[in-house]
Amino acid sequence: MNVRIPPSPNIDAATGEYATSARVTVERWRDGRRETVEDVVAEEVPIALEYNGISHAVMMATPADLEDFALGFSLTEGILADPGELYECEIVPGCEGVQVQMRIATERFVALKEKRRNLTGRTGCGLCGAETLEQAVRHPKAVVHEGARFTIDQIHAALEQMQGGQQLQQITGATHAAAWLDAEGKIALVREDVGRHNALDKLIGALAEDGADFSTGAAIITSRASYEMVQKAATVGIGFIAAISAPTALAIRLAEETDVTLLGFVRKQGHVVYARPHRLR
Repeated sequence: MNVRIPPSPNIDAATGEYATSARVTVERWRDGRRETVEDVVAEEVPIALEYNGISHAVMMATPADLEDFALGFSLTEGILADPGELYECEIVPGCEGVQVQMRIATERFVALKEKRRNLTGRTGCGLCGAETLEQAVRHPKAVVHEGARFTIDQIHAALEQMQGGQQLQQITGATHAAAWLDAEGKIALVREDVGRHNALDKLIGALAEDGADFSTGAAIITSRASYEMVQKAATVGIGFIAAISAPTALAIRLAEETDVTLLGFVRKQGHVVYARPHRLR
């Protein structure tokens, strides 16, 4: 399929913000026949995360829910220990990408500078910028609560229910989603992004902003369960992850270590329990 992509960034002239998708003219071939049609593709934009005027990370992401992304990333990467340590967050679109300018507590900023970490992220990359083996795999404290317990029927129903909140996926077919299953067994929130880590960070940031109790629900993700997905969840106290695809061996070991219930291959036909099944009813 030949594609002609617009040469300039897809910025809304009225708002000055990046759109989350773009329309492109493509040549689609099926059964040896060609047709020219219009397609919708997801946008992917460099997002620069700045703390107290210092650039810390550049991540490729979907330019939506960036305040949630900034807070979630800050918490799951251990930059902040509490949402209240983020004082200000300003989103500044530019020609080359988006600057997310944050002002954080002085104590946290000093600790951040000491780490001397300068990440350059790519979609799906969780090790970018790690300078030592110790930095590559962080070991969060174990989740200390039993938390909410769910039946497998609730987990399966949640995967179907969350599809209604994946609007960008429905029109582009290119994004991951992370959803929050509340204590009542209902999907309370969905966040999307071209990167699976970003989607989870956005979800965690939105929940943290609302003061949610991470012990009362489960994270449902439409991707594989890599170790950093478990790492991010455990860091904020989420004790239950259900993934539509497979986990890695390191993710399973980290889930066992941090007492996170980990399910994979959650489909209509079944599921696999990989770690800590005690939160399943």
